[in-house]
Amino acid sequence: MIEMTLPTMTCGHCVRSVTETVQRVDADATLQIDLPTHQVKIESAKPAEVFAAALTEEGYAPA
Repeated sequence: MIEMTLPTMTCGHCVRSVTETVQRVDADATLQIDLPTHQVKIESAKPAEVFAAALTEEGYAPA
């Protein structure tokens, strides 16, 4: 389980963008998003660094 805090994820549009980004990296990944705390949990065999890089590129850099 990969856990990240994405401080710039603040609205429903952000949730959609984060979800699409994660699924682009790994179509089989599952994720849980807690918008009020800016937390994302990703279940994937791919390394956290790959998701962090993709999310940073989309404007959602992990803190």
